[in-house]
Amino acid sequence: MSHEIMFFGGFLIFIILMLAIDLGVFSKGDKTVSLKSAAIMSIIWVLLALGFYWVLRHYGHELHNIQDLDHLQQVIKAHLHDVKIIPGDLEGSIALYNNNLALEFITGYVVEYALSVDNIFVMVLLFSSFGIPERYYHKVLVWGVIGAVLMRFIFIFLGAALITKFGWILYIFGGFLLITGIKMFLNRNQEEEVDPQNHPVVKFASKYFKVTPKLDGGHFFHIENGVKYMTPLFLVLLVIEFTDLIFAVDSIPAIFSVTKDAYVVFFSNIFAVLGLRSMFFLLVNIIHKFHYLKVGLAFLLIFIGLKMLLHHWLVQIGFSTSHSLIIIVSILVISVVASLVFPKKPDLKIEK
Repeated sequence: MSHEIMFFGGFLIFIILMLAIDLGVFSKGDKTVSLKSAAIMSIIWVLLALGFYWVLRHYGHELHNIQDLDHLQQVIKAHLHDVKIIPGDLEGSIALYNNNLALEFITGYVVEYALSVDNIFVMVLLFSSFGIPERYYHKVLVWGVIGAVLMRFIFIFLGAALITKFGWILYIFGGFLLITGIKMFLNRNQEEEVDPQNHPVVKFASKYFKVTPKLDGGHFFHIENGVKYMTPLFLVLLVIEFTDLIFAVDSIPAIFSVTKDAYVVFFSNIFAVLGLRSMFFLLVNIIHKFHYLKVGLAFLLIFIGLKMLLHHWLVQIGFSTSHSLIIIVSILVISVVASLVFPKKPDLKIEK
């Protein structure tokens, strides 16, 4: 356990340092983030994720401090890894284990990153509905990311504890994701709307705190006559955190369909979440062009839900993590290519 804590602690220190560098690049006053800066940081976060894949590919066994075949077998059994050890060959068995661990990480990362795109649709809508100027987007997203990391930490390790104690909960997760995917497909053509006045988070904040409809520069709070008021900037932050909480209910069970190792779930989740902010600024002005992406995400959730429900049967026929990765990437590529090849037709308004 102490070895796992050290590995995990080293990961957190690395992430904090990278996040500090990221914030240093972006957060130089309240100004609109350029497309160039967003592209650079997006590429850096993707490269860091690929670098961590390499680390797990060669040193993944260090996470649980695996020293012998018996311990390796215990870890594989505890986390339901798709690995068969080679009798009498510790080095070869560890190589197979590391390869699978790295594959689980990158698959979970792709799943979370893909589902995060749907989050971008909602964030664009929220900023627009609350009338937040673009120069304040980055400040809200900085705090939004920090809150998301803390929430994911709690959700993931709580979920892992529940799965360890109640294995059948995976079937509940699978059924939930299946229903969510079907609903997303059926509602794919519905326009999402946000009513700032009637949003439950806004109602709650207005009931228990002083709220002002006026922005005060980039401040979350405004003091007037000695009274502290929440500004729309803080309200939209609360709504974004609430929205991320809802998205986490989908995305975290989805990654548990790929791996049952809570540390790997956390690693893949956090890399995707931290890259979300730079990806937001990269896609904010073109996200509407990927109109088939919601269909792709719907099929992605349906696939993951079915995979969790049919897990034991799929294992028997040799369905592996690499097969999951191929299907997931194929769904995403097809949805993006279809969006570009068959662009959405503009709404024609007939004047009387």
